[in-house]
Amino acid sequence: MKRVTNLKELEIIADEIREEIIKMLVEAGSGHSGGPLGMSDVFAALYFNILNHDPKKPALEGRDRLVLSNGHICPVLYVTLAKSGYFPISELKTLRKLGSRLQGHPHLHALPGIETSTGPLGQGTSVAAGMAYGAKLDNKSYKIFLSMGDGELDEGQCWEAFMFAAKYKLDNLIGFVDRNNIQIDGTTDDIMPLRPLADKFKAFNWHVIEINGNKMKQILNAFNQAKKYKGKPIVIICNTIPGKGVGFMEKRFEWHGKTPNKEEAIKALHQICEDECKIRGLDANKCKALLEQSGRLE
Repeated sequence: MKRVTNLKELEIIADEIREEIIKMLVEAGSGHSGGPLGMSDVFAALYFNILNHDPKKPALEGRDRLVLSNGHICPVLYVTLAKSGYFPISELKTLRKLGSRLQGHPHLHALPGIETSTGPLGQGTSVAAGMAYGAKLDNKSYKIFLSMGDGELDEGQCWEAFMFAAKYKLDNLIGFVDRNNIQIDGTTDDIMPLRPLADKFKAFNWHVIEINGNKMKQILNAFNQAKKYKGKPIVIICNTIPGKGVGFMEKRFEWHGKTPNKEEAIKALHQICEDECKIRGLDANKCKALLEQSGRLE
């Protein structure tokens, strides 16, 4: 797939991903808002710049694999896959509907681009570690990218997988944590404190990179550095804002697993549009008018 290297173009793609997330969630009437919106910048960078993948050949042997261990943020994965060309964007509105290929958590073989079924938190970490170990045994050059939530790290299985990855020096495993400081019933500090998270990973013998997960330049630099690192598994701690781009959702744990109603969705789409206009350097009112005409704010 052709890589997008222009920062502004990637930032615009991230906002377009956010728009589609809002639309599919309001159509479904259920699902998670905070995490998908917060991770839109990371997924835009991954699928349009970082990953070695081909939407026309989703089973390509040499492709990089992405395991979404925090399966509840699948709206951001679904939208990114659709925008990359794995399946039609129009199918996004079938999220969580009876018979849909877009389940509430990723389901292997349901959609091209899904590498494994996930949902029970923590299990994807073991799957990804196993995939990376298998690739090492077979002398394969592709990378395994492991998406994790910070609340997910409450699960002991994660740390067992981290020990395994360190033991076998799985430097083909690149983990990244959505460090948004919230989970379904409160903040991570209140529910199960993780600080100092970077030190914990270092103690488990991982190479740690910490970034602002909503700054595109930092995201690209971190993943490019991670791809070159040798000797240890790598984790990128992505400090993100849950609900990023939608003011009334940002940093509020209540929006972890809540969807907007139609009125809230319209407000959210306009806020995301305003940010996109700023990136484009366009007058916000003119930009909104153009987007309304195209149906993007509907």
